[in-house]
Amino acid sequence: MKVYDVFNGDADGICALIQLRLAEPAETTLITGVKRDIALVRQVPVSEPVRAHILDVSLEKNREAVDALLDVGSEVFYVDHHFPGDELPSSPKFTALIDTQPTTCTSLLIDNYLGGRFHHWAIAAAFGDNLNAVGNDLAEKAGLSKEQGEALKNLGVCINYNGYGATVEDLHFHPADLFREFVKFEDPLDLIASEPEAWTKLRKGYEEDMEQGLSAPVLAESDSALIVQLPDEPWARRVSGVLGNELANRHPDQACAIVTERPNQTYLVSIRAPLSNRTGADEVARRFPTGGGRKAAAGINELPSDKLDEFIEVLQTYWS
Repeated sequence: MKVYDVFNGDADGICALIQLRLAEPAETTLITGVKRDIALVRQVPVSEPVRAHILDVSLEKNREAVDALLDVGSEVFYVDHHFPGDELPSSPKFTALIDTQPTTCTSLLIDNYLGGRFHHWAIAAAFGDNLNAVGNDLAEKAGLSKEQGEALKNLGVCINYNGYGATVEDLHFHPADLFREFVKFEDPLDLIASEPEAWTKLRKGYEEDMEQGLSAPVLAESDSALIVQLPDEPWARRVSGVLGNELANRHPDQACAIVTERPNQTYLVSIRAPLSNRTGADEVARRFPTGGGRKAAAGINELPSDKLDEFIEVLQTYWS
């Protein structure tokens, strides 16, 4: 039976799969893409039964494709922390680890599933998913020094940064290639210490793009929300997500949104709920077509330009 690994191209998806494949080595077909490319399961063929491991993509957004896989007798292992829809599939060939609490992520669910065998990768993923309090707590409990914890945080943030873009051409590395490079290391601290070329390039790109992002103009601001606008440029599309996380950390009582211009009179929107109230981002996003995500962080893939003012109003009033 052919095996497929389907995973989000961000830090959580990549680090979850790294842990799984370090524990269970296998020759698999990788299916992934930019972070916002979440309708990935439909790329798995349904011509014959397969085994599919699906990590960090919404079941709700992939339900039809999952049902099609189960209908032909495929085995599906689903691990995720996004809203899954009202009901899970009832097939005996469907196994799920799904938890939508805002203090967990897919890599932490895999970490628990594997009994903490590759715990440092899960800590890096938590930081990459902007679960900084969780990451710091896990690093301390793991006996890591402050410097080691900061190193894992930097790695997680940079892996997450690489997943953002309109297409894979925007990225420094295709997420599948980044997985192949980083899965060579059982401990991410060894990866950081050895400074392979992929890590050096990724870190440098992050630093350069973030410098530009932090100087971007503020589109609107209130006591409850901060909205920043970015141009239609590859660097802006790359930095949009991690910039949202950084602004959320700097402004913990405000919801933060990054509005990135697109060429077709629409905007790519990245939303972060206030760190002091990590809920509601998914609800705000789903008020608009192509919107979705999770409670603490969500996004809108194509916000029409004539809906921008409405979005700003919704963001400013939701947490007010």
